[in-house]
Amino acid sequence: MTNLQSILIDKISTKGPMPLSDYIHLCLFHPIYGYYVKGPVFGLDGDFTTAPEISQMFGELLAISILQAWIDQGSPSKIILAELGPGKGTMMADILRTLKIHPEFLKATEIHLIEASSNLRSVQEKTLSEFDISWHKEFPDFEEKHLFLIANEFFDALPVEQFLRKGNKFFKRTIQLLNDNLAYGLEKKPTINEILKNRLTDTSDGDIVELNTAAAQISKNIGDHISNFGGLAILIDYGDWRSLGDTLQAIKSHEYCDIFVAPGEVDITAHVDFEILASNSGCAFSKLTTQGVLLERLGITERAKNLAKNLSGKDLESHIAAHRRLTHPNEMGSLFKALSLFPKQAPCPPGFQK
Repeated sequence: MTNLQSILIDKISTKGPMPLSDYIHLCLFHPIYGYYVKGPVFGLDGDFTTAPEISQMFGELLAISILQAWIDQGSPSKIILAELGPGKGTMMADILRTLKIHPEFLKATEIHLIEASSNLRSVQEKTLSEFDISWHKEFPDFEEKHLFLIANEFFDALPVEQFLRKGNKFFKRTIQLLNDNLAYGLEKKPTINEILKNRLTDTSDGDIVELNTAAAQISKNIGDHISNFGGLAILIDYGDWRSLGDTLQAIKSHEYCDIFVAPGEVDITAHVDFEILASNSGCAFSKLTTQGVLLERLGITERAKNLAKNLSGKDLESHIAAHRRLTHPNEMGSLFKALSLFPKQAPCPPGFQK
């Protein structure tokens, strides 16, 4: 029987050990058996739930930050509003609904969604059917206009490489076969680059360092555009300022599992190294803030109270639970972090601090 596991085993048998990043990419985006190519991945029927699916408040408040940043940069008459990895399109729908309070913004706006999955694009087309939208499979060369971009739980799904420190050298992890089963391996020759050299100061023998070169390149592309033409990027994900250790994880039906358990059937993610996103952007960036603090600064408690006035019973209970889940330190409030990128001459966007 052909499945992704048999394809991977055959490929490794023929060509030898595979880079970890290639393994992750095939598990997530194989054209037939990739995780994001197949059925629903979000919500109760999927394997995980994202903040926009928990409450409309998430997208609404981020819309206010985007709107104020647009005003602070002179209310340009032609702009690009973009989202990386839009999921079901829920957050963009909430953002656009909120921005209807300022018709001049919407009049100035072109909407662009960057989505690799044709499956998810079909869902987004239904969710956002009232809007004129341009789709891209990868980050495009945008026109020379202000770019207001948002990415929620996008960078964690990009394939990482892992490097094991042995003495003062780092060796890249691979995927190999062990007794005809998928398993971790290690390249025989050490990897030498400046980033790993710099990590000798904050790591010890036996530590693992993760590098996400795809994330670094996308951040540079975003930052270059913002530096040249203006705009804003809001990047929200789980991770920290600097990644250390093996953070790679797989999720199936809202439970953690081994990354080899069922290739193509599980979501594979890694914690985001926000330092790499910030330093590669080349533009100004905010301090890293937790999602809970960001949403509180943007007024989520006041918004939650206003929405609660029209709710009762189970609807009110769900609303209160959603507010807690988004902001409480024991829920998503501390696990998820947020970073903003903006032009060096522009003020820091609302909700963030320099």
